[in-house]
Amino acid sequence: MKFILIFGPQAVGKMTVGHELDKITGLKLFHNHMTIELVAPFFDYGTKTARELVTLFREEMFKAVAKSDLEGLIFTYLWDLNDPKEQEYIDHICEIFESKGGEVYFVELEASLEERLKRNRTSHRLEHKPTKRDMEKSEAYLKDGMKKLRTNSKPGEIERENYLKINNADLSAGEVAKRLKEGFGL
Repeated sequence: MKFILIFGPQAVGKMTVGHELDKITGLKLFHNHMTIELVAPFFDYGTKTARELVTLFREEMFKAVAKSDLEGLIFTYLWDLNDPKEQEYIDHICEIFESKGGEVYFVELEASLEERLKRNRTSHRLEHKPTKRDMEKSEAYLKDGMKKLRTNSKPGEIERENYLKINNADLSAGEVAKRLKEGFGL
């Protein structure tokens, strides 16, 4: 079992890379908005109830996949590296897979704000993330996130054996997925 965590800032291409990696490895993509979009028609994501439901659905999916006969799972996540609770959460979900003998891989993506603002408007993103279709709100959230969250690591901060950091500003999602497949031997 392989668990691949793709993280980085908003609109950096986590889901798109995940889709491409899914295509060339057969590993299933579970992007973070799958649960957000499930809950959004009922509860605004900023509410306690919405966050609890999203966390619950993800947890149950991770547990089910970890004990299944699937080859693995690709998960995308917006990780605030300044928040110790976020580190606890990442450790927890990795442990779900590691406790069942799974291997964990970390993929960190980074790109400039200018590139991410372009990607925030792509049809692929908007097709899979209805809550991002209000461009004014989505762009404000993206810019605000830069001020409040630290979504890229400092040099040497991520100490995982299976870890790759890629600036994907000038790379297609397919090129990044190919690098990941080769780099991790997937």
